[in-house]
Amino acid sequence: MSFKRLTPSDFLVSADSITSPCWTNNIYDLSSFFTSSAQAASSQGDYVLAVYQTSSVLDEAAIQFYIGYANAIGSGSTPYDSTIPQYSPSSTLYGQWRNLILEDENSSFIFGNVTQSQFYIISVERANYKQSLLPGSLNLKLTSGSNSVFLTDNSNMISVVPYINGTRVYQLISGSNGSAYTGLQANGYTSTSGSYGWFVPDMGAILINSIALEQPAANGGLAMTTLNDGASVADGFNNQSLFNIIKTGDSFELNSQENVTSDYVFIRPQNAEFNYTTNPSFISGSTGEVLYSSFINNPQTYITTVGMYNDANELLAVAKLSRPLVKDFTKEALIRVKLDF
Repeated sequence: MSFKRLTPSDFLVSADSITSPCWTNNIYDLSSFFTSSAQAASSQGDYVLAVYQTSSVLDEAAIQFYIGYANAIGSGSTPYDSTIPQYSPSSTLYGQWRNLILEDENSSFIFGNVTQSQFYIISVERANYKQSLLPGSLNLKLTSGSNSVFLTDNSNMISVVPYINGTRVYQLISGSNGSAYTGLQANGYTSTSGSYGWFVPDMGAILINSIALEQPAANGGLAMTTLNDGASVADGFNNQSLFNIIKTGDSFELNSQENVTSDYVFIRPQNAEFNYTTNPSFISGSTGEVLYSSFINNPQTYITTVGMYNDANELLAVAKLSRPLVKDFTKEALIRVKLDF
């Protein structure tokens, strides 16, 4: 066994981005959408509606994402107490996402250039992505009657990544693959209601501006009238309303992204190094002489394993070569060790 101290030039840190479809079975374009009547009728259903890729009565059904509706004054869902109408599942969700993204109960959601107090939430099932969603991969078609809206994020239209409290937040626009369509607005916003919402990749969430969807088609909306988002406190079944236009649209494309950091270590046995063996069987036990004269003037060894030690001589990692590497005075080698973490 021979040792050689590594220098800073022997190390290289590299980060690679790995992408994959968000949906079960590596499906990029999800076109089948199902809900569970049992889940919708449960206490969880008052807050979010779980969406599956196949019939929920089948064992292989897996949740793909959740749909929720948030309203600052609690409208659109049944209040916990009829005497306090402003507290309901919709107000709870509004407060939850305000704390998660804005981190300030006095801040407001500004979609594009318009402040809104209500929105839909699409939260991707956490098991479907490892680190975050991939900006530019979102393509969501919403259809209501004869009107359709194609939504994406604006990641390919900006040069500086926008952050809110350390979280990336992109505007949701009319377009595809991170760019806006040439239409009502060059930036992909609606005519009167700002952007279509936010794309929050680090939280696996899409916030959809419900007011934008209520606008007529001429203004970039879907002319939806079933939100029940005004002063009424009755359950407007808003989760189901968004599910219906997603299902009718029949296309939800989304990828996930994971940054894998690799530490490369370059081991460089030079021509004068590691040519002699430390195997005691090559040395005479009585005289201490080398038993084979060829190992005096023309030594030859075979490198099979590289061990990495710290200054305390503790073995930290072992790299096994796929085949023995011949080493003598006429040969140099370069062994690259890759450590992923």
